[in-house]
Order: sequence, then C-alpha cells, then structure tokens
Amino acid sequence: MWHRTPLVAFDLETTGVDVEADRIVTAAVIGIAGDTAAPYEWLADPGVEIPAGASEVHGITTEHARQHGEPAHDVVDQVAEALAVRVRLGDPIVGHNVTFDLTLLDRECRRHDVEPLLDRLGEAPLRVLDTRVLDQHCMPYRKRPSETQGARQLITLAQVYDLPWDESEAHGCAYDALMSARVLYRIGTLAHTPPEQWPNSIRTARRLRFRQLDGLDLDGLHAAQIEWAAAQAAGLQTYFRKSDPTAVVDGTWPLRPLGASS
Repeated sequence: MWHRTPLVAFDLETTGVDVEADRIVTAAVIGIAGDTAAPYEWLADPGVEIPAGASEVHGITTEHARQHGEPAHDVVDQVAEALAVRVRLGDPIVGHNVTFDLTLLDRECRRHDVEPLLDRLGEAPLRVLDTRVLDQHCMPYRKRPSETQGARQLITLAQVYDLPWDESEAHGCAYDALMSARVLYRIGTLAHTPPEQWPNSIRTARRLRFRQLDGLDLDGLHAAQIEWAAAQAAGLQTYFRKSDPTAVVDGTWPLRPLGASS
C-alpha cells in the first residue's frame, strides 16, 4: 500500500512565495522507512536579504543566515542530489503543497547553474504524494477553521487527522516535512479502512472520497493527482474571478514549467 512504502519527505523555508524569484533559506530531506528516519537539513545564505515577513514565519534572519549558512550554490546542489538519490531508489517525494517546493528548487538549480532534479533522475520516474492535493480531493467541503487559519494549511490537516501540533516547531522545514508524512499516513490508512471504522469526526464530513485512493499504486496515484490538482486550481480560479476577472491559478503539478505564472 502506497502509504506504507519508503518515502522521502521534503520541505523548504524561503525568502518568500514567488517560485521564480525567491530563494532557499532552509531545507529538509528526510528518508522514511517504517519507524526509521534519515534526516538531512541545510541552512543556506541565500545571497539576498531575507524579508522581515519571511523571518517572522521561519525565524531565520539575514544576519543569522550570513553567519551560519552554507553558500546557496552548495545547498541547492546538495538538496537536489539528496532527493535524486532517494527517487532513484524508488521512493516517492511527499510534502504539503509540494509544487511550490519542487518548482522553487528547480529555479534555484538553474540560478546557480547546477543540475536540476529532473535531469539527475535518469530513467527513474518522479512520483510525488502531495498532502494538500490528496486532502482536498478526499475532503473537498471542509470550511476554514477561522478567519486567520485556512482550510488546507498544514496545521489544519494535523487537527483534522488528529495529529499533535507544536507551534514552537512549526514552519521549521524538518518539522513540516515530517508532519506531511504523518498526514499522508493518516490519509492512506483511511483510504484502506472500511468507512464504518473511521473516526466519527471524519465519517460525519460531507462527500468523502478516501476510498477512491484504495487500490491505486504509486504511478496511478501520481497520475490521479495531476488531474485533481488541475481541477482544484480551476475551481479556485473560478472563485477568484468573481472579484477579479483576470485572475489566473496555475494548476500544473507537481512542477511548474519554467517561466509559468506563479
């Protein structure tokens, strides 16, 4: 079953949310097999100022990164290779809204003239498990818990799937990567469990589709997420266009083409 396979959890903390222009600040690549985890973490000097808003999220200031971080070129190269090693072994990459992380890593590779992840894989297929896409497909009608907390934020998924959340550790890339793997395991468990055995908090939600994930292998689930991500983006674009007729939401998954709108 796909949620029990060895996998590699991946997360970045960055200077901002523009995949074409922003830079890596911290990165985590964590190989997971059963109860064993092999974590690798990096702190980069991104070579640019880290905006105050980004520092408030992940806690890394420009001064700290310059004093303690490795050169951005080296970090980008090492992160791409660490992921490539695991993918060549057959492991899927798991993350939350992982299109952002994979696309920004790709642009950083090109910026620093190091080999992009996809070019390192040889014949090995890139297979991705995105907890944001999977959660939205399985529980499409969840409302946001509050005005300040979104329905698809990682903290919300932790709450929905009854996982402990440590706010003091959140937005650290290793913590977020591991949490995405734990969420994935809960989604996979529900997909392979009869509905009458689901927790009441899950069973009473509207129009659940966990069982559509049962019976899929990694290749099939990856292909399905391409379609689901596109449909989710189209729905969000329709919503945005109620107030902005020109709004565009890119539904490409799991890696945006070079130069695509963010």
